[in-house]
Amino acid sequence: MITVAFIGYLVAGLLGALVAALGVFAPVYLVVVLIAPHFRRWSENPRIRAFVTGVTAAAVGAIAGAAFVLGRRAFSDLPTVLIGLATLALLLSAKRVPEPLLMVTAGLVGLLLHRPAA
Repeated sequence: MITVAFIGYLVAGLLGALVAALGVFAPVYLVVVLIAPHFRRWSENPRIRAFVTGVTAAAVGAIAGAAFVLGRRAFSDLPTVLIGLATLALLLSAKRVPEPLLMVTAGLVGLLLHRPAA
């Protein structure tokens, strides 16, 4: 979302940002809204269930691959690794962690690791 809006803004200002964001997200939203009422009827179809299972597995694989590539590039020094480990510990210790709490936790660990020596 941020990248789409940023590029739209660079090309045509605020209107460009709005149009770019709308152009990317409106089709997906409309497909969901149009298909959702029919989902119950289709959810019992074995072929549709197999398709959804396959798509889900592919999406999990793609996300895991992207996380691996990003992690290899991001975890380049000890403070970053410690921030990642603190975030992972929070995720594993609680059943449901709100994303803002993850961001605040990572930020606090970053502040503790990078505070100037007294």
